[in-house]
Amino acid sequence: MEFFCIDYLIRISVALALGFILGLERELTNKYAGLRTHILVCLGACAFTIISIYGFPSYATGDNIILDQATGIRDTGRVAAQVVSGIGFIGAGAVLRNGPMIIGLTTAATLWISAAIGMTCGVGMYDVAVVTTIASVAVLTLIRIFERKILPSSIKRTRRFKITIYCNNDDVSKVQEFISSNVLRLEDFSAKRLIENAEKSKITTTFEYNRKKVMKNIYNKLCEICSADAVTIQEFHD
Repeated sequence: MEFFCIDYLIRISVALALGFILGLERELTNKYAGLRTHILVCLGACAFTIISIYGFPSYATGDNIILDQATGIRDTGRVAAQVVSGIGFIGAGAVLRNGPMIIGLTTAATLWISAAIGMTCGVGMYDVAVVTTIASVAVLTLIRIFERKILPSSIKRTRRFKITIYCNNDDVSKVQEFISSNVLRLEDFSAKRLIENAEKSKITTTFEYNRKKVMKNIYNKLCEICSADAVTIQEFHD
């Protein structure tokens, strides 16, 4: 019993550490599902796998194999198999659709691989778990660099942004003209007068742009051409 307690502790600890590594990459790139989500997914998958192997009548100890009393079949993967399908619900929550753009697919995939790593730790295959973690982080970081350096004309170079501006009513037309002439594709431009101040308007719009570094210049220019109380630029992340 003491051996198994230590073995459980090692498996859970390794799952925690590897889930932390995978979640750290998502956290550093400012994704919605970061450290806590990936650690919990990895730990949960590990715990379910341990329960599946040792927590039911199908558990075998030494030479004494205990079969399932209902079916007579030894099936240690019954609970663990449901983790594969169950993790899809969490992954679906990370995927967001905004117009023609779908974001969050990469994060959903990291949650899925995090569950796989947790299950691998649950069965004690630490070498496979470590290699899978290293490979996953390498794919997330190196492929991103490859896309930016080697594939400069890729459609993934096009980024999607949302701008929110609070300004005077007279500046709305100037803002719309400036944005439409400086971005690739302007979408969902709207200007609504504020209820609390009829002389002010709230402008919201989304657009595509492929030069993230120039966004600072657009921000500064917007502040110059209108008497803006606030200008917010948000990038949609995968």
